[in-house]
Amino acid sequence: MKTITTLTQEAIALLKALIATPSFSSEEAQTALLIEQWFQQNNIPFERENNNIWAYNQRFDAAKPTLLLNSHHDTVKPNQGYTNDPFEPIEKDGKLFGLGSNDAGGCLVALLATFVHFYAQENLPYNLVMVASAEEESSGKNGLNSVLKHLPEIDCAIVGEPTLMQLAIAEKGLLVLDVVVKGTASHAAHHNPDNPIYNAMPIISWFNSYQFEKISEVLGPVKMTVTQINAGKQHNVVPAECHLVVDIRVNDCYSNAEILDTVRQLVKAEITPRSMHLNASSIPLSHGLVQAGIALGRTTYGSPTLSDQSVLSCQSLKLGPGETLRSHSADEFIYINEIEEGIELYIKILTDFFRS
Repeated sequence: MKTITTLTQEAIALLKALIATPSFSSEEAQTALLIEQWFQQNNIPFERENNNIWAYNQRFDAAKPTLLLNSHHDTVKPNQGYTNDPFEPIEKDGKLFGLGSNDAGGCLVALLATFVHFYAQENLPYNLVMVASAEEESSGKNGLNSVLKHLPEIDCAIVGEPTLMQLAIAEKGLLVLDVVVKGTASHAAHHNPDNPIYNAMPIISWFNSYQFEKISEVLGPVKMTVTQINAGKQHNVVPAECHLVVDIRVNDCYSNAEILDTVRQLVKAEITPRSMHLNASSIPLSHGLVQAGIALGRTTYGSPTLSDQSVLSCQSLKLGPGETLRSHSADEFIYINEIEEGIELYIKILTDFFRS
């Protein structure tokens, strides 16, 4: 079995190769090949659909529960403020610069190294399945959500996102609504008591002031924000419609369907959700994965940002090297020692979890 030091060195080399290979959402074919090569070099059989690659531990036993390890290999487009070449992996002052280094390449390679560490071990109480997924940044239809139908039932999961290796035990879901407020079109010179822009004002106020009753201990309240308004094309014409876009961050006390039902009951407008599958997620503080992390000095918190947790129905923990504030930033980077620490902590947490 490879030492943790060797696995870490190979993981960092893989991350540099991933950085050097463009992999925007839905354009990850070349980084998928790099991940295939990683599995081949470690003599691990794998499966692939579109740009998602997954593998099982050597002694998979259908009678045992299954733990998912997941992170993504797609990236956003480079921030315009880059001063470095985003596709050149530059190592300087203990940092590794490059697009996707922090979000979520460091997490991905650390989990891949962790999976290799446990791959051939005997008598594991859980099966392991490692999924390197695509289209996370775009919430695309060919990402992790498309792979789940091929996997056994997942009992719990670790989703690799930059958390400074602290334990994100809950994550807000996302519900985006297109809201159409109706009115009566007319010439602006004539009296019109049914102007859709004016009709939209109390609706905008409602989204700003309404409070859902259930407040999560970890994630706080549901947050609704009107982010776009569009109406009219000419200064002298009252339009027939006013269009709003509402961004709703859903806590773990509600499903997206429950939030949508409430909005439709209380708002007099045409309301269409863009999607319903990006639900909130959580894992109990008492769960063995969380307790193993706490025993190693890790802290817990609730995350406002979205990840592939949103497509999972099982209990899941978001955990990974790197810092979320660096994600999507110019000259993105991750510290080399964060990757080293990440692999070490992933292995320790799983080892303690398997013993519990």
